[in-house]
Amino acid sequence: MSFDLSAREIMEKLISFPTVSSESNLELITWVEEYLGHYDIKSTRVYNDDKTKANLYANVGPMVDGGVILSGHTDVVPVIGQDWDTDPFTIVEKDGKFFGRGTCDMKGFDALALATIPKALKKGIKRPIQIALSYDEEVGCIGAPFMAAEMAKLMPKASAAIIGEPSMMKAVSGHKGGLGIKTHVRGFEVHSSLQHIGVSAIHEAAKLIEWANQMNIENASKEKNDKTTMFVPPYTTVHVGIIEGGTANNITAKDCHFVMGFRCIPSEDSNDWQTAYTRKVREVETEMKAINSDCFIRLEAGYGVPGLKPEENGVAEALVRKLTGDNGEHVVSYGTEAGQFQAEGYSSIICGPGDIAQAHQPNEFITVKQFKAGEAFLDRLIEDLASG
Repeated sequence: MSFDLSAREIMEKLISFPTVSSESNLELITWVEEYLGHYDIKSTRVYNDDKTKANLYANVGPMVDGGVILSGHTDVVPVIGQDWDTDPFTIVEKDGKFFGRGTCDMKGFDALALATIPKALKKGIKRPIQIALSYDEEVGCIGAPFMAAEMAKLMPKASAAIIGEPSMMKAVSGHKGGLGIKTHVRGFEVHSSLQHIGVSAIHEAAKLIEWANQMNIENASKEKNDKTTMFVPPYTTVHVGIIEGGTANNITAKDCHFVMGFRCIPSEDSNDWQTAYTRKVREVETEMKAINSDCFIRLEAGYGVPGLKPEENGVAEALVRKLTGDNGEHVVSYGTEAGQFQAEGYSSIICGPGDIAQAHQPNEFITVKQFKAGEAFLDRLIEDLASG
């Protein structure tokens, strides 16, 4: 098999692997290992607990400090239930666009990052590029923390981490954090005509969801400042997307399950929100137990994604601004792995080709123009790393 491939050819290969988050990504990881091996680049896997998925990282160039991490995720969202005009796992070029699942989010960037390798080696870069590919970003940025922590310990320390989420090649210096808390409400079943001696798990869950509504109202009314007004909306939001529970219309619900989700502005600590929610949960639980002592509310960690905090005189931001010429201030309300790399001590920034509006959509695409803009950006990065 030849590995002398263009960025587009690499993207075609990556997209051919249907790495939906519910499935393994190991076939893709194995292919990337073989691609790196073709250029004598040693790579390292960081597995999940059952070894069905893996992160992969590698150092390209000299083993010295001061390099740049190019970070992307390998998983994609499902296509089931979406109305596609083409095969989602085959690249189709039409009307100046590359269609396919992951073209925008974010195998397009992954392909561009991998395509830098032969260019960087030929150029003789003096500071390294570090490739970092993760699993399960789409279900809560689960894989990257393990990889970022290992890289920080075992690899030469990079001066910047560029997370290539689609930003239209703008320098995005901040994003909200995410926190999800799995909530199981256990009630006490009785016939609904005797509701006063039963405990409906659904009704009790509704109290917690109403708490979320009140928090959103309070947060919206808080005084805003320069650190919040850039976000849309400019405050922390609380949300329940799916709720399941109940047995029958004439029985008080025994069980109810949902995830209480938070999208926190970077100036607020998600741990404080977890504490506030837990306090409300215990208040409701006490009322339930007063009716029947077997009732409970059990909380379990779902996901936790730290926000990306804008850095004062950040190395990553300065680098991306130099390479793109972008001098605007940009933040986003969705979460990425950038905050996780930042938490490991890396100066971090988001910059990648494509429009986030295309992410997760049927007929997902990246324009050829944006793909080429991403390639030109990384070519300029190689020149910078070769200059010393």
